[in-house]
Amino acid sequence: MYPSRFKYESPKTIVEAIKLLDAGKGDAKVLAGGQSLVPMLKLRFAFPDQIVDINNIPGLDYIRFDADGSLHIGALVRHEHLEKSVEISMRQPTIAAAAPLVADPIVRARGTFVGSVCHADPQGDWAATMIALHGSIVVQGPKGKRTIAMKDFVLGPYANSLNYNEIAIEAVIPAPKGVARGGYLKLERRVGDFATASVAVALDMSGDTVLNAGFALAGVGGKTIDANEAASALIGQKLTEATIAKAAQLVAALAEPRTDHRGSAEYKRHIVETFVKRILVANSAQKVA
Repeated sequence: MYPSRFKYESPKTIVEAIKLLDAGKGDAKVLAGGQSLVPMLKLRFAFPDQIVDINNIPGLDYIRFDADGSLHIGALVRHEHLEKSVEISMRQPTIAAAAPLVADPIVRARGTFVGSVCHADPQGDWAATMIALHGSIVVQGPKGKRTIAMKDFVLGPYANSLNYNEIAIEAVIPAPKGVARGGYLKLERRVGDFATASVAVALDMSGDTVLNAGFALAGVGGKTIDANEAASALIGQKLTEATIAKAAQLVAALAEPRTDHRGSAEYKRHIVETFVKRILVANSAQKVA
């Protein structure tokens, strides 16, 4: 199947791109990596009147750690840039663990981190990672910039809180107060498949004590699941067999899986609990000393 007809625009600045989106009145789509948009166009799940390609706008492909330790990821940073970044591997273990599990090498070469977050696929990897890390999205529109907490950015399956005339220009992850630890695990039937269940865990540690924690789930609900309310069981605690078991149970209880061809709801919930335990055990004192 071929896409429906559309007008193609390739602006050279963010301001120009915003003007095009504003004029489109909701009938224009932003093209960054295109790994989600192009298949939707071909299947006619999306049929915009106009495509606004932001790939020729300079200065959007940065990975930057500020002096305070916060991480900024520009709108044109590809998945593989994060996968290959030495700084990310050293300073953001949750992102480092998720990066090689995103789709397949072809998609990782073109798809973008911010675009994936905006796509809000319930089985997507990056939205879950951002929620666990208490991240936010900076967007720009005709009235200027605003910052949206990730927990408020994903509204539902394939729905985010962007206005039609706004562009997500960067993702921001706050600096840890202590040492950043964590991980990401994903169950898929084959490489590149959608997640049957996946778990993102972010930890902020001082020695073997948890200062802060974040959890998020993908593939086990109608949207990316914010499981950060389960983090209170770990804050101020050490990662012991008892605290790990309790946290895993609390996170699994927040999953909303459905029985389908990938497995029963009970099986998926068990996978979530198992994955949380595995990540937390891998980051416990005896493993990180």
